Order: sequence, then C-alpha cells, then structure tokens
Amino acid sequence: MIRNVRSLALAGAAVLAFGISSAGAQQAVKIGILSDMSGPYSDMGGMGSVAAAQLAVDDCLAHECKGMKIELVSIDHQNKPDIGVQKAREWADVDKVNAIADLTNSAVALGVQKLTADHNFVAMYSGPATGRLTNEDCSNTGFHWMFDTYSLAAGSAQAITRMGARSWYFVTVDYAFGHSLEADSMAMVKQLGGEVKGAVRHPLNSADMSSFLLSAQSSGAQVIALANGAADTINAIKTAREFGIVQSGKQQVVPLLIFLSDIRSLGLDTAQGLTFTEGFYWDQDDQARAFATRFQKAYKDRKPTMVQAGTYSSVLHYLRAVAAAKTTEAKVVAAKMRELPINDAVMRHAAIRPDGRVIHDMLLVKVKSPAESKGDWDFYTIQATIPAAEAFKPLSASACPAVKG
Repeated sequence: MIRNVRSLALAGAAVLAFGISSAGAQQAVKIGILSDMSGPYSDMGGMGSVAAAQLAVDDCLAHECKGMKIELVSIDHQNKPDIGVQKAREWADVDKVNAIADLTNSAVALGVQKLTADHNFVAMYSGPATGRLTNEDCSNTGFHWMFDTYSLAAGSAQAITRMGARSWYFVTVDYAFGHSLEADSMAMVKQLGGEVKGAVRHPLNSADMSSFLLSAQSSGAQVIALANGAADTINAIKTAREFGIVQSGKQQVVPLLIFLSDIRSLGLDTAQGLTFTEGFYWDQDDQARAFATRFQKAYKDRKPTMVQAGTYSSVLHYLRAVAAAKTTEAKVVAAKMRELPINDAVMRHAAIRPDGRVIHDMLLVKVKSPAESKGDWDFYTIQATIPAAEAFKPLSASACPAVKG
C-alpha cells in the first residue's frame, strides 16, 4: 500500500487558538487522500488527487491558514471496501486524521460514510458517483462534492433523449455506482417518454467487453448507454468501434461517466463525437486555466480531471472552514463548511445543502475531432451549462433522514 506523508508549516507570528496540546506543541490538521492509486480509477484520481490536495494546502497556507500546521497523508484502497474502511477507521482513531477526501470507489465511500457518525472526521467525496451518499446514507459530516449519478443523468440522458434518441440499452458495471447510475438514467429516460429496451451487467475492470456490446447491438436500441467508468468505459468504446457500432450511424454510444484522462487514453480519433456531462473542464474559463497550469506543473504534465479538481476544491474549503471555526472538531467544522460559500478556481458561487450535496453548475460537452483540436488536452467543446438548480436532485426529493426530519 502506498503511504505519502507531508508536514507543512509556515513560520510567522499568527498561530490559531485551537490545536494546542498540554505540552504546548501545535497540533497538526491532518487530511487523508483515500483513493485508487494503482487500479482502474487511478488516472482520474490517485496520486493526481494527492497533488491537487497539496495545491489546496499551499493556497490556504498562503492566506486563511497562515501559521497552521497541516499534514497530508494518502493510501491506496485498492477498490476494496474492507481495506478502505479499515484504513479510514485507523486514520480516525489512531492517527487522528481530521478529514478524508477523494475516495473514488462508491462501495468504499459508502463504507467510510458509515464511520463518520461515530469517529469524528469529515469526509469529502469527489470521486464516487452513487447518490446514496446524500440520500439514505447521508451524514452530518459527509459531503458529496463534484458529481453524482443524478447529475450525470440530468445532463447526458436528458439532453440526448430530448434530441430524439428515444430507445436505450444499458451496459452497467455490477456494483453500487453502476446500479445507481443505471437507475437514475433509466428514470430520466422514462420521464421524458423514452423506452429502455434492456440492460446487461459486467464485473468491475472487465478486460473483454465483447459479449456485453453484442447484446447491446442486437437490442436495436438507438442509444447504448455505458453506466460504468474508467478502464471499463474505455474498453467498451474501443469494442464498439471494433464492431462497427459507432460507424454504422444506427446506434449512438453514450458514456454516462467519462473523464479527461479517459479521452486522453482513447485518443480523439476514437473518442470524437462523444457527448457527456462534466463537472469541470480545464479550459472553461480563465480561473480554471490558471489552476490547470499549476496542476500540470505539479503532476506529470497532465491537466486535472473533475475528480482531481474536486479534491482541490473540497480540501481548500475544508481548510478555510477549519481556519474560520478555529477547531478541527468534525461537527463544528461541517457546520462552518455549510455556512461558507464555495468560491475557488474550480467552483463559483457553489453551496452545500443540508443533505451534504454540493450544488454547482455542470457542463454538457462534446469531444472534438482531431481537426477541431488546437493542441494537446484541447478535447472538448462546451455545448451547454446546466444550472445547479437543474443539475442535481431537488432537496425536496432527498431521502436523507436529516432532511426528512
């Protein structure tokens, strides 16, 4: 397992009133990045999320967090809920980690979410997509930061159905994230008068997608919706091209969740024309471009994915809340996080709802052709901005017990 620890402190007279032990030493604020460091989700999160969190630490130390001591730790959950939960518990109980961010895998995230009530830490999810995190499994100290299955459906499924593609078939990864994404997308299609012709489920990280794509092709559905992610999505798109599905013009392949790193892996020749929903694009405005330039210098000459951008935003907001609250006590900091507006290089005028859902604008994007691209990482044309009020499930429909109460 990977463990990366950095301790940071700025010299200066300003030291916050909290975090002083009986021995008089300043106690660090500890943040853990729990992510997939070596598996199918490592490109969109992984060590790139650690780099993004480090940028957030640096930015807060230069301003609101001046004089604070901040430690950043990270580890690979290997997409195994037992490993992820065990490490989160150890971080909270033994290492006194105050906040955990990223988490990538939905099953890992749901396991960690259950710990937040009794183990006094804040959890911030920019990688997982399951809507349960702000519904039946919500937490007072858990925050879903970047996207969820409803926002993905509100963008892609809604836009494509309204453009006339009425019949859908789903190729779904068989765990919590895939099930949630499939359910929300199916509901959106049906709500708009579309038809679901069927679905097939596959294991996580399937090397051979042939049988699943053949089932989708034989269904005759106008849309083959990929309710999966990372390597599974890449393999499915490649297989669809190998089988001539995309080239036929009879069926449209729609990835319901795909990342900048996936488009890079596929190449524009293969990915051109794909339409989907994004929470952040590095070229969306000047602030995003400036952040992306810093990230690229810090991490492997890459532009950030929306997961890595979300990790930056969540860690920065958490640290600002700690500085404002002058404590690391989880419930107090969580209340301050809800109180403060979210304004940074990734999100503008965003806010946190009572159920823990971070509300912000989403983007509908289309992948450029090689001829349209002006250079490296110039992958998307922004088709539309989906307002925050439309992008996420209404609070009135939330199944979060705190909201119902």
